[in-house]
Amino acid sequence: MKKSISSSLFVVCLFALCLFIGDFALAQVPAIPISLPPGPSAPVLNSGDTAWMLVSTILVLMMTIPGLALFYGGMVHKESVLATLMQSFVAATLVSVLWVVYGYSLIFTEHNGLIGGLDQFLLDGIEKATLHDVIPESVFAMFQMTFGIITCALIFGSVATRIKLSSALVFIATWFTVVYVPVAHWVWGPKGMLGGLGIDGYNGLLGFGATLDYAGGTVVHINAGIAGLMAAIILENQKSFNAKSRKMAPPYNIVFSVIGASMLWVGWFGFNAGSAVAANGNAGMAMLVTQVAAAMSSLSWMAIEWKTNKKPSVIGIISGAVAGLVAITPACGFVGVGGALIIGAISGIGCYYACRLKFKFNFDDSLDVFGVHCVGGIIGALLTGIFAVKEIGGVDGSFRQFLAQCEGVGVTIIYCSIMTFIILKIIDTIIGLRVDRRTEDEGLDLTIHGESLH
Repeated sequence: MKKSISSSLFVVCLFALCLFIGDFALAQVPAIPISLPPGPSAPVLNSGDTAWMLVSTILVLMMTIPGLALFYGGMVHKESVLATLMQSFVAATLVSVLWVVYGYSLIFTEHNGLIGGLDQFLLDGIEKATLHDVIPESVFAMFQMTFGIITCALIFGSVATRIKLSSALVFIATWFTVVYVPVAHWVWGPKGMLGGLGIDGYNGLLGFGATLDYAGGTVVHINAGIAGLMAAIILENQKSFNAKSRKMAPPYNIVFSVIGASMLWVGWFGFNAGSAVAANGNAGMAMLVTQVAAAMSSLSWMAIEWKTNKKPSVIGIISGAVAGLVAITPACGFVGVGGALIIGAISGIGCYYACRLKFKFNFDDSLDVFGVHCVGGIIGALLTGIFAVKEIGGVDGSFRQFLAQCEGVGVTIIYCSIMTFIILKIIDTIIGLRVDRRTEDEGLDLTIHGESLH
């Protein structure tokens, strides 16, 4: 019995000794790292990109107030200067509120190809730490808001001195909701039906591919230009507009307009280069081609006006600069310097002749919103399909891409024309659009606002 117990104790002690020796030996063997597949990394805030987007947002807002306000205000007659300034200001205030309530959500949340959802109603879910890629989503939302603001403000240039303020407010709210928001979603929104900035594998509505619009050729300029044309046609011409003699009311202060145009030019760098949504080479190239196109267009407008009228006007050269800025907007992220020079030259000449159409067809597009913004936007959008460079924007110009651009331009023109006409007609029927002749003669400043410059 004792022998059996002794044997058992020996076995237990031997087993314990083996465990100790094994553990000691394993401890001396180096650990072998195990490689696991990497998981998705969370985006991290980039302070440099954020700083650039903050600056770009300020620049684009400056384009409307005070840039566009001064540009338009200097070109109308002196009895309606304050009213014209206020139109830009009221567009900035009203669109800002509509944007945070539902505009941003309907454009930039994923729902379907026609319209976004209301997941971010009242900017729900956007907090201090919420990111859009590597910048705060609050900054991205604010940046995009400024695009909606200037689009609505641009339209007033066609009817600046003859639309009632009450009707203007109703029109802005309705047009922003029914026209601007859907078109912006089609071009820039997730799964928008026109394809945004070139979605891989997207064939467009007609199978030609995605519409390229880097910073708003279709969304902003064609949209606003067509809306301005509809408004100019529906509202009667000013008494001072004479299609036969090609005369209009003299501008109040061309210096105001030059200052406004200069602010627009500088602000446009935020408009175009800011659309890179980063402080990188794309932003730098967009800035460069924007400058080149604006300069070339300004020179070509001056040259054709000099040749035609024997005198180059100040209004002409600043209008040419704006035409070039408009035309390069859809193309700035896709073309090089050569393409920018050609786009600038064509837009200056094309927009100059387009602005003369109002005399031929007798519609009072007072400040040439159609001639500069719609036609300039069309020129730029179509030429993007020809002069795009793959090394710059990832897409080469081709006949197929040109057809895709035609599709985006055509859809925007047709939709905006029909819906704007309906909106204006309904407002005109219910509350009236136009001021009466007495108010027009006395000026909007005194009759509507009770104020005057003197």
